[in-house]
Amino acid sequence: MSKVYLVGAGPGDPELLTLKALRVLAEAEVVLYDRLVSAAILELVNPLAERIYVGKVRGEQAHVQREILHLLLAYARSGRKVVRLKGGDPMIYGRGGEEWLFLAQQGISVELVPGISSALALPGMVGIPLTLRGVGRGFAVMCGQTQGGSLPDIAPYAQIDTLVILMGVEQRAELAANLIRVGRDPWEPCAFIENGSMPEERVILTSLASVAQRDVAVKAPAVWVIGAVVMVREQLQAIASLAASSSIVTTMELPVNFSVTSRKQTVAVEHG
Repeated sequence: MSKVYLVGAGPGDPELLTLKALRVLAEAEVVLYDRLVSAAILELVNPLAERIYVGKVRGEQAHVQREILHLLLAYARSGRKVVRLKGGDPMIYGRGGEEWLFLAQQGISVELVPGISSALALPGMVGIPLTLRGVGRGFAVMCGQTQGGSLPDIAPYAQIDTLVILMGVEQRAELAANLIRVGRDPWEPCAFIENGSMPEERVILTSLASVAQRDVAVKAPAVWVIGAVVMVREQLQAIASLAASSSIVTTMELPVNFSVTSRKQTVAVEHG
């Protein structure tokens, strides 16, 4: 039976690929890849493989997706080793589930090679834990846009301790305003992780109110994190700055309790 590999490329840094993804890419004969797959990862693809760019732009998603399904089916039936390469993880806002269902209905076998999702990895990589005892008991990941281009229903996310938004840069002001409208604190800290894990990475720390007021300049792709846990990054930066400025190297220990502070908000963080 013909087979297609759904492979997650992770957030961009090739060192974050899984070993299995690396092996499959080296053996591939056809690779259909998305816009968010980095050039560094494409360099790891079998040099003899046919590479087909199938990235989408706003307004053309439906048309391009139909073409992707047609190409996957045609190449799979040709008997070649086909890889569908997606940024992040194929099953997290990557339409991997749709492609798997379509191929299965056509009698094509599919094997998933999971990737590291930017929603889960990038916050931690810049010093923002998605959960933290006493501060963030849980988190949710949402998409900042709907299939029709309208704003998603934000109400279910009003009480989530930590909220991660993917594909929300373009409508960030409207999303922030709606989050405030349904009850989130306007002064709640936010972070945008732009081009995460890549050399051009940039982290913007701000507040929900500033985003709603259109005061925050950020470019896609960026992961948007909302919640008190964002302030942990500032604590880590302050500790690093203090250590760098000290002329004597000492062992630094955090107290049992320290505070994460944001303009109009103080949250206790427990350790130990």
